[in-house]
Order: sequence, then structure tokens, then C-alpha cells
Amino acid sequence: MDAIDRPGSIVRAPTGPPGRWPRRVAALLGACHPGPTVAVTLLVAGLAVAAGQDASGCLLVTAAVLTGQLSVGWSNDAVDAARDTAAGRRAKPLVGGAVGVRAVRAAALTALALCVPLSLAYGTLAGVVHLVGVAAAWLYNLRLKSTVLSWLPYAIGFASLPAFVTLGLPGQPRPVWWVVTAAALVGVGAHLGNVLPDIEADLALGVRGWPQRLGPAAVRLLLPAPLVAATVLLALGGAGALGAVAVTVALITAVGGALLGRRRPRVPFLAAIVVAGADVALLLSQGAALN
Repeated sequence: MDAIDRPGSIVRAPTGPPGRWPRRVAALLGACHPGPTVAVTLLVAGLAVAAGQDASGCLLVTAAVLTGQLSVGWSNDAVDAARDTAAGRRAKPLVGGAVGVRAVRAAALTALALCVPLSLAYGTLAGVVHLVGVAAAWLYNLRLKSTVLSWLPYAIGFASLPAFVTLGLPGQPRPVWWVVTAAALVGVGAHLGNVLPDIEADLALGVRGWPQRLGPAAVRLLLPAPLVAATVLLALGGAGALGAVAVTVALITAVGGALLGRRRPRVPFLAAIVVAGADVALLLSQGAALN
């Protein structure tokens, strides 16, 4: 294993004997963070449909977001290979040697190269906005993950998604501020939830992003806050009765999660998932009002 020479450097992880190509392809797909990649792609595709985009536009949005998310996931695993190995995260394909860093890095760069023309084909302004979000995610992987600004790429990346969909609609309407702000808040919540399980291991390896500096107890309490704030914003944006129900569910879930978090550490994270689900439902229900 090569040493970690500087923050954000892409390093090599140990590799095992080469396997058959289906196993290697499966391992490569496993290194792209498939859960978040699929979830974000489907969410944005749903937004495009709800906003009234035509079939070709929806396909273009989906392809652009999918390639962008793939590039971010693969680059994250390539950058963190040595750190994940030191933390003993054997579930990671790179750590187990099922695929090599070189292959994952090449996949990340290939996906990024595809993302650029796909994004711009949806519209120049829309494409630039999406690529800013993708660039922010890469900057997180390469540098900002270990700084107090670790939350910022998540906020920018999530905020860029509804703006991307909206700016590619006929007439290039401007996205409404409260949808973009709510998406940014969901991004901050996603950052807290993603980091929470690994805070102790991250600190041991010298990763000191914003959540790590706060500590697990503070993050468990804070985690639902940006998600509830997003729910309130989306509800005030014109969700009607559904908005009132979503805010009530979000508040009860968030408070309950915070109270139970001391005895059951996973409860706040599960509560945050419920609140995020309410936010997604509100966002999809208001797709036609994104602009």
C-alpha cells in the first residue's frame, strides 16, 4: 500500500488475483456507491418527469446525472482507497482486491468525460450548472472532505440538481429559490448522515471534516435539522395539505430521533431517512412548480 502523501491524493490499494470479467465488472459497479448513485439519478429523473419535460429531455437528464454520479462515486473510492484499507472496510471492492485503483480511476474519468457533453446537450446554462455541482463533488473527494467546509460541496451539488432540470425546460425558466435552497439543505443532511457511522474511524485516520469536528453526539442531534428546514421550505412553497402533514411527520420524527439517540445511536440516522423521504415526496409533488 502506498503512503498517503497529501490530502486528496489518489493512492493504490492492495489488489488480489485477477478474476473473471463478470466479477470484475460487478466489483467496479460496487465501487461507484451504487445506492446513492441510483437514488439521486432516479430522483432527478422523477423531477424531470414531474416538471413536464419531454421523453428525450428526461433521457438526457437521466444520462447526464447518472454519469456525473458514477464519476463522483468512483473518484471517491479511488481517492480513499488507502484510507479505507487502513480502516478495515473490507466491504469496499478496492479494499478486498476485487478491482484495482487504476481501473476505478479510469472509470471515474471516463464517466466524467461523458457527463460533460451530456450535460451541455441539455442546454448550455443548465449543463454548466450541473457541471458546477459535479465539480463541487470532485473537490470534496480531492480536498474539502478533511476541512471545515466539507458540507459545502454537498449543498452545491444537491442545489444544482433541480436547477439543472428547470433550466433545460422550454424557455429556460429560472428555478424558484425555495426549491434550490431546500435541495441544498437536503444535501447538508445527506452529508451528516453519510459521515455519521464513520466518524470515529475517520478521526483515527486524521479526517477532520465538519461532522468529525462536531463529534458523533452533536451530529446525531443536528442531523434532522437541515432536513426539517427543507420540509418547511417545501411546504411553504405551496404543497397544501400534504405540506402540513409532511412538516408534522418531520418534526415528530426528528424530535423522537433526537430523544432516543442517546440509548440507540442509529435512531437519529433512521429518523433522518424518514424526513428526507418526506422532502423527496414534497419535491416530486411540486415538480410542475419548479419554475
